[in-house]
Amino acid sequence: MARSGDPKKKPKDGFSRRHFLEGAGLALSTPLVAGRAADPAIAADVKVLGPDKVPITLRINGSAQKLSVEPRVTLLDALRNDLEITGAKKVCDRATCGACTVIVAGKPVYSCTMLAIEAQGKEITTVEGLATGGKLAPIQAAFIEHDAQQCGFCTPGFVVACKAFLDRHPNPTMEQVNDGLGGNLCRCGTYMGIRQAVLAAAKMR
Repeated sequence: MARSGDPKKKPKDGFSRRHFLEGAGLALSTPLVAGRAADPAIAADVKVLGPDKVPITLRINGSAQKLSVEPRVTLLDALRNDLEITGAKKVCDRATCGACTVIVAGKPVYSCTMLAIEAQGKEITTVEGLATGGKLAPIQAAFIEHDAQQCGFCTPGFVVACKAFLDRHPNPTMEQVNDGLGGNLCRCGTYMGIRQAVLAAAKMR
């Protein structure tokens, strides 16, 4: 007499739990399109739904840049992937670290959370646009003088954020610097050098 669970034992009704699971696994692993199993002919007829790319013009560092992007594309991705303006870095992609900071209409902005189409008609400044005539901006020179960078990955976002901060606070106190730059993070911990660079740049200006 076969024991309970013996694989040799045949089910009375001709259908076992194992057969059921095997059939269910096959059904779940079969891709479906519109309720039918997918094949090349059917897949070819499937249309991708969603808005197409639209032409936009962005004014970046004083120059008009024309490109075509999907409405969902962020300003950061448009800068890096479409225009190869790569100073702004993509790190957290969650508006937390500040590595993607650019200046839009005079205000520091996390470019990872702003759509490219929203930036049309506004002046955009990236770290590439701070130096003029081959001469570093005061904040850039101060960063070098005070060793305010280490690995350098967060540096472009910090420099841009500092530039925007100094435009609003030309003669800041250390307390104002601490508060004003709270939206940017440095994983190397060079905060003291950055603070000193901001105070030095304020005097240079």
